[in-house]
Amino acid sequence: MKVSWVSNSMYVIIPARYASTRLPGKPLVTIKGKTLIERVFDCARNSRAERIIIATDDPRIEKAAAGFGAEVCMTSPDHTSGTERIAEVIDALRIDKDKTIVNLQGDEPLMPGTLINQVADTLEQSSLQMATACHPISSEAEINNPNVVKVVIDRQGRAIYFSRAAIPFIRDRQPDDGTVTGVYNRHIGIYAYRAGFLKQYVQWPRCDLERIESLEQLRVIWNGEQIAVCQSSVLPGPGVDTPADVTLVEALI
Repeated sequence: MKVSWVSNSMYVIIPARYASTRLPGKPLVTIKGKTLIERVFDCARNSRAERIIIATDDPRIEKAAAGFGAEVCMTSPDHTSGTERIAEVIDALRIDKDKTIVNLQGDEPLMPGTLINQVADTLEQSSLQMATACHPISSEAEINNPNVVKVVIDRQGRAIYFSRAAIPFIRDRQPDDGTVTGVYNRHIGIYAYRAGFLKQYVQWPRCDLERIESLEQLRVIWNGEQIAVCQSSVLPGPGVDTPADVTLVEALI
């Protein structure tokens, strides 16, 4: 059921930590003359965000962000996820519980502003506490790649399950029969929440499914809440996890 949840604005919070096993100092890696974190900030500026906040625990990131005029909120170094870091920002800045918060991950330098807006709009047009995005995939390589997260959605556009496995499994599929078209959806790692919900989320312990799949959004479903999922109107470019990703992003800018 659609509801009229009125919000004239939303905040984008960008969690960014310096430590990265595959690319140390990732937020400050330079991509064609700008740091990664500045490029992500630019993506947020292309959205309808009223306020953009970089959440970090590292003074080097704080200094770099101040250099390009970003608002920064320093957070604890003990957080295990960007979601926890964002929840601390909500507390520290006393953000209203009904405010729409978009979690724009700090390694997404090619996230379209229109998709940031779409996820926020999806949340605001629903009665739910959380929203995310997906897009159809039919590539066998992506379907069977555990680094590509799949989401199964019900007829109301709500997530049933997220997995690294190829779900749903097509039992009677024949080779090259084309049945994968329209069946599989790739999850896009961008989220919108109502601020008050995040304060509840971080109180829940990690669940078994979350640990097994290494997907923190499963904690929401495990605890009986639902997630609204929109089909993205535009696709984001690749994120940055490795030095090879930096080269790929540079080629696309």
